[in-house]
Amino acid sequence: MAAMTVHLDVVSAEKEIFSGLVETIQVTGSEGELGIHPGHAPLISAIKPGMVRLVKQFGEEEVIYVAGGVLEVQPGNVTVLADTAVRVEDLDEQAAEEAKRRAQEHIANPGADFDYAEAAQELSEAIAQLRLIQKLRK
Repeated sequence: MAAMTVHLDVVSAEKEIFSGLVETIQVTGSEGELGIHPGHAPLISAIKPGMVRLVKQFGEEEVIYVAGGVLEVQPGNVTVLADTAVRVEDLDEQAAEEAKRRAQEHIANPGADFDYAEAAQELSEAIAQLRLIQKLRK
């Protein structure tokens, strides 16, 4: 018997990252870890920077880094609208380290046009990316 699936779309402002049938989706919502399975109740939730782990039909796993956004669960269809979405294998460790360093510098030496919330967001995104890159190495 085939596993139950739900259609998932992961899109960012730039492009569609994933579209297809999945058995499960794991994402970090504003309230904590969310596991979405076929037949999940309709839901809309903010998502935090981190990873979307999906199990495609036939058990193949894929991981996508998202820099926050919104998760929408409808019957038969799940959508992740991400501010930024990058396939994990495309994450760039140098770029993430650089972004982390820049954000820390901004926080340490705020200029006249300093936006703390923006700098803190940049820092949390960079840290989430680095954490994910390190986890994948293990």
